[in-house]
Amino acid sequence: MAKTMTKKKSANGVSLGTLAALVVLCVLLAIASPNFLTFNNIMSVFKQTAFNAFVSVGMLLCLITAGIELSVGANAIFCSCLMGMMVQKGVTSGIAMVIVALVAGTAIGLINGLLLTRLHLPHPFVSTLGMKNVLWGAALLVTGSQMVSGFPEGATWFGSATVGGFPISFICVIILYVGMHIFLTKTTLGRSIYCVGGNPEAARLSGINSANVLTFCYTFSGLMAAIAGIVTTGRSGICNGTMAIQPYDTDAIAACIIGGASFMGGKGTMAGTMVGVLIIGVLRNGFTLLAFDSALQNLVLGLVIILAVLMDVTRERMEAKARRMAAANSAK
Repeated sequence: MAKTMTKKKSANGVSLGTLAALVVLCVLLAIASPNFLTFNNIMSVFKQTAFNAFVSVGMLLCLITAGIELSVGANAIFCSCLMGMMVQKGVTSGIAMVIVALVAGTAIGLINGLLLTRLHLPHPFVSTLGMKNVLWGAALLVTGSQMVSGFPEGATWFGSATVGGFPISFICVIILYVGMHIFLTKTTLGRSIYCVGGNPEAARLSGINSANVLTFCYTFSGLMAAIAGIVTTGRSGICNGTMAIQPYDTDAIAACIIGGASFMGGKGTMAGTMVGVLIIGVLRNGFTLLAFDSALQNLVLGLVIILAVLMDVTRERMEAKARRMAAANSAK
């Protein structure tokens, strides 16, 4: 019976403990602030969460391969600033801005993948951290270090439009997460991503081209970052290159790890990541409602990230212990 319960939890892709943490957090904020459970605030949470939700999809793929992508946030802001540069140059086509952002973000993701797989840099931590700083500088350069506004409706629609008050961006997040769940669990490439991260030697013996799989993951992450950049441009109506240094990547990492992904690779689900994203989003919304000091916000979020890593390490130790006990029992 216990084994059946474990399998059900694994199949659902999210642990009961993580769901319970989200529920408890919502209950506490509802008690602390009467405005938390209002329709407008819940819709605001969804709209604000869409950015991290898109970024976290790409981050999850990289974590499953036992990698990491530290430039996702800077990539998103750079794509937003490219759109801002086009506004400064007098471009009025929102569709053209969106296309340029999508192509640029995807190309940056491809470069990250090629640095890892073709130039064989030792770890994606090195290359993506370097890329984060490159994109921070580039975001400031393309806009002349200026905050840009006045985007056409075609460029802001995706991040600002709603249906019955429900953000279009978050509707797309739900569709994306369902599609990515099917992709990761039902397709050959999706299963190859888990194999490359969980057992590289088995992947090699199975004839999986690990370099191509890794390149795909980082390229896809770049595309997700570009979409996040379009979302934030529409939501705020501005672009600001100084935002490229913000810890968007750590929010995405925390969401994935809270949702069950592992730095060791081979683990992670879309359902778990969605819950992790919502936990981070609700937490940030609570900070705003309760008027937390920015220093206290950073302190709490830092503790959340440390706790997420501790959860990952503890989970790995418990699973390793379970495997040893199973091996010992089978040997008897």
